[in-house]
Amino acid sequence: MNMRKNFDISAYLVVGPENTLGRPVADVIRAAVENGFTCLQIRSKTASARELIALCREAADVLRELGKSDEVVLLVNDRLDVALAAREAGIKVDGIHVGQSDIPAAVCRKYLGEEAVIGLSARTNELLDYVRHADTSAIDYFGAGPLHETPTKKDCGRDAEGHVITRSFAELTELHRISPVPVVVGGGVKARDLPALRKTGVDGFFVVSAVAGADDPAAAARELVKTWQSATRS
Repeated sequence: MNMRKNFDISAYLVVGPENTLGRPVADVIRAAVENGFTCLQIRSKTASARELIALCREAADVLRELGKSDEVVLLVNDRLDVALAAREAGIKVDGIHVGQSDIPAAVCRKYLGEEAVIGLSARTNELLDYVRHADTSAIDYFGAGPLHETPTKKDCGRDAEGHVITRSFAELTELHRISPVPVVVGGGVKARDLPALRKTGVDGFFVVSAVAGADDPAAAARELVKTWQSATRS
């Protein structure tokens, strides 16, 4: 299955061991996927390369057990070395998600191949400029935000007073309008945000703590997916 031609970023979970309140990452992934999540990104700033590869294996195993290997995209955050090593170990990793200061998307495309899914994230104002002026041929989707201040993303842009610069629905509407690829939005997203977020036309939402840090990850995932699916897209 060529996941690049068949990926869905409408309900996107970013997860690592530091986000799960001590629960196994695989258990949180299972709860999310069983309740409608369509994309997974393994992200950790504390795990070693070997630990990240092990997490990729656990995630891929969950997807296989659920019969979702060809439906739910499995991505690695930032670490091209981890994505390549996981593939070398026979783990079905579908691609990578990078930021503008990480390994260039074109380099990721070169090493991961034409069927890999490659996402690029940046603060929304930077993406607006990037979309207008840059070659986006190596990129399959954009990750934008933050919608709200969030403790899981400490490198958000800040103003002169040190306050996190969040993004308006108007900015996201404009990004959707000019983007040649799908757009997924995150950064403190909650279920109550999803009706307004979907009206911007973007293709999905991504969350970390809203599922991984929830008391009941399955119930939280179910509410998010149901709210998104029932919302009206402009």
